Amino acid sequence: MSIPVIDLFAGPGGLGEGFSAVTDDNGNRQFDIKLSIEKDFFAHQTLELRSFLRQFPVNQFPEEYYRMIRENDSYKRDQLKKEMFGLYEKEYKAAKEEAWQCELGHEDFPPEIVDARIETALRGNKNWVLIGGPPCQAYSIVGRARNKGISEEDHRVYLYREYLRIIAKHHPKVFVMENVKGLLSAKLNGDKIFEWIKKDLKNPGRLFPGLDSPNYRIYSFVKEPVDFEKDDPVYLKDEDFLIKTEKYGVPQNRHRVILLGIREDAGKINYHPLKTQNMVKLKDVIGDFPKLRSGVGREIIGTNFKGKNSYRKIENTEKNWNNIVAEYYKKIKNEFGENKIQFVPITGLTTGENYKKVVLNEPDNPLINWYSDFCLKGILNHETRTHLKEDLSRYLFSSLYLQTKKDFPKLKDYPKWLLPNHKNVAGGKFADRFRTQRPDQPATTVTSHISKDGHYFIHYDPTQCRSLTVREAARIQTFPDNYYFCGTRTQQYHQVGNAVPPFLAKQLAEIVTLIIKKN
Repeated sequence: MSIPVIDLFAGPGGLGEGFSAVTDDNGNRQFDIKLSIEKDFFAHQTLELRSFLRQFPVNQFPEEYYRMIRENDSYKRDQLKKEMFGLYEKEYKAAKEEAWQCELGHEDFPPEIVDARIETALRGNKNWVLIGGPPCQAYSIVGRARNKGISEEDHRVYLYREYLRIIAKHHPKVFVMENVKGLLSAKLNGDKIFEWIKKDLKNPGRLFPGLDSPNYRIYSFVKEPVDFEKDDPVYLKDEDFLIKTEKYGVPQNRHRVILLGIREDAGKINYHPLKTQNMVKLKDVIGDFPKLRSGVGREIIGTNFKGKNSYRKIENTEKNWNNIVAEYYKKIKNEFGENKIQFVPITGLTTGENYKKVVLNEPDNPLINWYSDFCLKGILNHETRTHLKEDLSRYLFSSLYLQTKKDFPKLKDYPKWLLPNHKNVAGGKFADRFRTQRPDQPATTVTSHISKDGHYFIHYDPTQCRSLTVREAARIQTFPDNYYFCGTRTQQYHQVGNAVPPFLAKQLAEIVTLIIKKN
C-alpha cells in the first residue's frame, strides 16, 4: 500500500513531485500525496493541476492535458483545462480535495479547521509522512542583510511552529523539513535559531503540552544514522544537515538545510545516506534548447525631477533587436580584441512561446530520462522576457567576457559607459549584479528573485543576449518537461525559484521509503 503524505508550504509541488515519483517494481507509486497546502493562488493552481495528473497511472496522462499545454493562446488554454476537468470529474474532485489554498497561521484558518482537513485526508493512518519547508525569507542571509537582522515581529520566523504544531497534533511517523542555508547562522536575541528549532522538533510537546506528542529523533540525509541506544545523539554537526544539491545530480549549486525526523517508537533505524553523483553541467541540460533572441521593451531617455529614470517604449521587433545588438557589439568588441572572438548576429529567431513543437537532441544530458515526456512532442514555457535596451549591452558584455576569460565580470570590469546609474554601483555592494551562468558548471541557486529581473541568470551564449527562460530555470530545478506552471511568466518564475528540486526530493523519498518499510 502507498504511504500517505501531507505537504505543507508546498509551493508549486517540488517536494511532492519527488515523493510521488518513487515507484515499486510494478510501476506503482510508493507515496500518496493526500493533502498539499499552499497560500499563493497561482502556485495552488499549479498544485491542483499536478494533483489531477497524479490520479492517473504513472506516465499515462490524458491526451486532453497535452492538448491544453500545447495551446499558445492563454484564453483557449484555460477553456481546454475546464473541459478536461469536466471530462474527468472523479479525478478533478480528488485533486480539489488534495490541493488546498490555505495560509497556515492566518486567522481565517484556525487550527481546528486545519486539523479536520488533515484527519479527513489521513483516515486514521498512523504511518504517514509530513514534508514541507516553512517560509524562509527571514532566515536567508540576503533577507537578513536587507532587513538588518531578524525581527521578532516577522511572523515568518515562527511559521515553522505551524509545522511543529501539526507534528505534535498528528504524530507523523517521519517528517522532512527543508529550509535555507542561512538558518544555520540565523540568531534572534543572541540565540541560534537552528538550535531551538532542533530542540522543538525533538520534543514537540514542549511547546504544545496539551497535545500528547511523541518525541522524535533528528537524523541527517548525508550521514550514516546514529544508534541512539548506544551512541551519543549529538554527534551531528550543524553542517551535516546542509545538502549541496550539485553533489546529487542536480545541475545547480543549491545549498539547503534538510532535517529528517523519525518518531521514537520506530525502533532501530538503518539506512544509507544520499549517494553522491557526477556533477551535471548547465550546458548539458539546456544547451540543445532552441535558440532565442532576447526581447527589448524600452530604453532610458533621462531622469525626472526626483532623480529617477524616465523611459521610452521600443517596439519589440527583430529589426530593432538586431540593430541595437549590432551597435552595442561595435562598441564592446574592442574590449576583447577583434581576433579573439567571432560574433555571428542572430536573425530569424523569435523570443519564444508557451509551446513550441520541436524535437530535442540531447545526447550529453544525464537527466534526459528524468526530464523527458515523448508525448509532449515539444517544449513548454521557453519564452524570453523583454529587457531594458541598456541591459542588453550588459548581458552581451558579460556573456562575451565569460566566453573569453572563463568567468563573468564584476562591475569593476565593465567600461564606465556600461555601468548602470545606480547608487550601489560605486560602493561595490553588488559587485556581481550581472552574472552570466557558466556552461561547464552547475548553475548558481535559482531564487524567486528571478521573477523580478534576469541579471543573475544571464544565458552563456552571447548571440542570444538574454536571461534564462522559465523552462531553462525549471530544468535547473529538475522539474520534468511536462510540468506546467500556472499564471503569468513572472508568476511562473516565482514558483520555480521557490521550489525544492524534485530530482533531489525523489532521492530523499527513496530513503524515507526504506525507513518506513523496515519499521
